Amino acid sequence: MMLFFDQAAEALDKMAEEFPEPLFDGLSGGVNLLPDVQTDPELPDVYILGEYCDDLLGRYINLYYGSFAALAEREDWTQAQWNDELRTTLSHELTHHMEGRAGVEDLDRRDAAELEEYRRNREEL
Repeated sequence: MMLFFDQAAEALDKMAEEFPEPLFDGLSGGVNLLPDVQTDPELPDVYILGEYCDDLLGRYINLYYGSFAALAEREDWTQAQWNDELRTTLSHELTHHMEGRAGVEDLDRRDAAELEEYRRNREEL
């Protein structure tokens, strides 16, 4: 099942309301759903679903509808899978935000380790 951009945006907005408001403190640029497809520069078959940004524009979260849609098409997602992936990704990026505010990088290290493990496993194939 494919969710159109507007449907995914509406679902994401509803999900964001389910999270405690303090998690969004300091998130000056909010949560943005962008139409883009993002892939890892070194692994073009690995889609980037979202990212937490802390730069000159402030702190904000970008989720990439195009990446979700590409995976949904490849894996023939149901509505429940769309909702699960959107919620999981939002939660993941909010964790980056909270860790960033606390000066902690545990999730960054875990993400890097998982990507490195994926690269190693892929090379072995």
